[in-house]
Amino acid sequence: MENWNAGWTRKVPQADDLLIALNGQEIWRPDDDWFHRWGSAEGALVDGSEPVHVGEFNSRRVYVASLDPGMLLYRSSPVHLREALLNTPDAPAAILGTAAQVQQWFIDHRFCGRCGQETGFHPDERARWCEPCGIPFYPRLAPCVIVIIRRGERFLLARSSRARSYFFSLIAGFVEPGESAEEAVAREVMEETGLRVGNVRYWTSQPWPFPHQLMLGFFADYESGELVLQEDELAEADWFSADDHPPIPPETTIAGRLIARVKAELKA
Repeated sequence: MENWNAGWTRKVPQADDLLIALNGQEIWRPDDDWFHRWGSAEGALVDGSEPVHVGEFNSRRVYVASLDPGMLLYRSSPVHLREALLNTPDAPAAILGTAAQVQQWFIDHRFCGRCGQETGFHPDERARWCEPCGIPFYPRLAPCVIVIIRRGERFLLARSSRARSYFFSLIAGFVEPGESAEEAVAREVMEETGLRVGNVRYWTSQPWPFPHQLMLGFFADYESGELVLQEDELAEADWFSADDHPPIPPETTIAGRLIARVKAELKA
């Protein structure tokens, strides 16, 4: 059984440690695995890239870095991170998502936002450290609410105006300073759909590395209002039944699991 631990260490990688090769949003994977071995891949590091510890997988340390595929001594092929997390059942999704967020944080905080000095590793924590200012820069997490709204025997689905593929999902948005997650649900629903909701209740959460969200999943009940869509956010929205709805996200996503839970309740 796979054992994943998202801890942190300052130890440098050893020959048999595992490496996730992540160039932007593309994972360069060996044909028979998701991981490279550090001893056979370290010579392919992209200039300026450093291996950053992600955690442990089956008691082996895992690092993330950018590699030049042309420098590898064996074949590797790219898989887009979104494809791996949404549509690839054998992908170690939790590790890949963590690696993407850790690498993005490491790149984004190479320099101090106060004095502009280049940052280094914090001596004791997973943080980048500005020595002159004495400021740590931790991996960024952006809390984001996502909600399924029930109206009798139907639930609301919406299609994003920015989505490339044709599927319907749920209302979602970032938590603003000074508001609770429940308040964010009510505000986002009103802004994007013109609807009022009540009985907002938390269910579960999911890290989502596009680029660094923590998705907080909620149920809510319709209270009042007619659909008036925020056009720069939503292309269309409507109420659907458990047996008659458009394409939806897979259950590897929090949206898919929220929808599946409500569909099961309605059918019961």
